[in-house]
Amino acid sequence: MGTITSRKRKDNSTAYTAQIRINRDGKTVYQESQTFDRKQVAQAWIKRRETELAEPDGIDRANRKGVTIKKMIEQYLNEYEKIRPLGKTKNATLRAIQNTWLGELDDSALTSQKLVEFAQWRMGKEGGGVQAQTVGNDLAHLGAVLSVARPAWGYEVDPHAMPDARKVLRKLGMVSKSKERNRRPTLEELDKLMEHFFGVLKRRPDSIHMPKMIAFAIFSTRRQEEITRIRWDDLDDLRQAVLVRDMKNPGQKIGNDVWCHLPDEAWVILNTMPKIEKEIFPYNGKSVSAAFTRACALLGIEDLHFHDLRHDGVSRLFEMDWDIPRVSSVSGHRDWNSMRRYTHMKGRGDLYKGWKWLGEISPSVPEKKIPNVF
Repeated sequence: MGTITSRKRKDNSTAYTAQIRINRDGKTVYQESQTFDRKQVAQAWIKRRETELAEPDGIDRANRKGVTIKKMIEQYLNEYEKIRPLGKTKNATLRAIQNTWLGELDDSALTSQKLVEFAQWRMGKEGGGVQAQTVGNDLAHLGAVLSVARPAWGYEVDPHAMPDARKVLRKLGMVSKSKERNRRPTLEELDKLMEHFFGVLKRRPDSIHMPKMIAFAIFSTRRQEEITRIRWDDLDDLRQAVLVRDMKNPGQKIGNDVWCHLPDEAWVILNTMPKIEKEIFPYNGKSVSAAFTRACALLGIEDLHFHDLRHDGVSRLFEMDWDIPRVSSVSGHRDWNSMRRYTHMKGRGDLYKGWKWLGEISPSVPEKKIPNVF
């Protein structure tokens, strides 16, 4: 049974300390206390805690030493980084959350209310004054940690905390999805990039062959990390296809290997690469991205990402009147909704017909033909 004791504070106000002590076989197996400003609140707390402790395993759960959200994130980063490197943004976001007040909470103390409070704090001045889109990204990355913390590690994480918090925050307009990009490079911008990188190759022949990386990304519609993982033994000459390993997918990122058709331009570019390494494009994906970003800044090309080349490649195929199944055989998309965000058509026909840089990269590019087998 709980007890309440009162004492006078220095400011002459009264503090009420509620204490619960549970004895079994003459030994104290659990005790807990909290102080409140009002006696009614202390009584309500005792009633609630005694009900919780009377549940099966209630005392064991209360005696359990929790793990902080900070340590939970650290375990996630350590274990999953070994399986497959996490994205730069996700890694940075989780490490930033570790260093906030939320990171100091114990697993069992993480409630939907705390998550809503965290979102409000992030949008306030002290939390950085971020937008709803950033709050949505924060919670999405933290949600990935929470989704494995209970089933994989046995931590006391309320499975309803994140879904309930997101429902509340959506109603309040405090979370939103990332804005869909519709950025595609212009031919003029690509001319600048190609001239720049061919100049780099003349000065440093051993540097990354960025012209081939750029062109292959457009014509194959592949992501940069996928391109740098492709091996020579991942090719199927008969089907003119490539096995894309661990293709990005919201439901399955590890072991999601998909065969994708390579259009003629991409196939020819690929076969101009020297067979020195097991990878066809033996480069570091981060280095490719950094080189592309530096070049855009140097050339005054604003808001263009390497990933926008995939966007351009998918849109190009639709402009050439390829239907959805045919385009998805190249891009690897499983449904129209996920493919739709990459489709921003500029007109009809092949924007890259007669593109001069193809001749510079691979003089033997054949006339395009629409393949009959997918």
